[in-house]
Amino acid sequence: MLEILQSSIDGIAVGSIIALAAVGLTLTYGILRLANFAHGDILTLGAYLAFFANTVMKIDIWLSILFGCLVAIAFVLVCEKILWSPLRARRVTPTTMMIVSIGLALVVRNAVVLIWGASPQKYNLPTFPAINLWGMLITRNRIVVIVAAIAVIAGLYYLLQNTKIGRAMRAVADNPELARVTGINVDAVILWTWVIAGGLTALGGTMYGLITNLRPNMGWFLVLPMFASVILGGIGNPYGAIAGALIIGIAQEVATTCPASLGELSKYCIGTDYKLGVGLLIMILVLLFKPQGLFKGTM
Repeated sequence: MLEILQSSIDGIAVGSIIALAAVGLTLTYGILRLANFAHGDILTLGAYLAFFANTVMKIDIWLSILFGCLVAIAFVLVCEKILWSPLRARRVTPTTMMIVSIGLALVVRNAVVLIWGASPQKYNLPTFPAINLWGMLITRNRIVVIVAAIAVIAGLYYLLQNTKIGRAMRAVADNPELARVTGINVDAVILWTWVIAGGLTALGGTMYGLITNLRPNMGWFLVLPMFASVILGGIGNPYGAIAGALIIGIAQEVATTCPASLGELSKYCIGTDYKLGVGLLIMILVLLFKPQGLFKGTM
């Protein structure tokens, strides 16, 4: 039981990171109707930019995280200007947009390998002993990740529910043409969507770097759990994406936990290589009974 509780804590930390990125993914799909497979590599880019600021520029880790998020936001805005906006103007199909996003993902990933190499990297962080909480060992960085995710998600809720831009984003998600007719600046909403999605995704990447090593393909391995979270929670629903991410994060860690007390039976445990399969299996099982996801797909 103690090992399962330990895995649950780890799953909450991983789920918090997936949640930050999944919210950005569901916003871009809900408002722009774009299934962006480059989303995971934006996460990677944000993490490596923070790594660059922290290790090369010798900047404090929190300023490095801010640097990574800001540059990643600038990058997605440039992509919107030179890539996504022209494609929307030409009224290309969603399938074409998806294929272009896969190409963008490959470009970003290989650029990361070209600049920083393929070897694992890590931030220059001080080492602290783990906190022993009723027998569970919790690192300070995992606590930081969970607390930061809660604070950011609370801020996002306030923005979507109580600000002018949040109401405009919800209106565009429901019906972009009607929103334009009623006087909403849809182009400004699109830019804000990219700012929020890019910032949250890059933040998720920098948070991921706090609890594990950085690898050029880490975003690609996280993009499927992101999509699974979005679909599980209801496509277009940011709060559903958060719930889906936490479910998948915890399930992945708990299902691959193999208690030492099992002895010889431990050889029948699910290996950690199958974490991704656990999350996808949960998504499939839920969709068999609730095809629309756990929550209604709306902001």
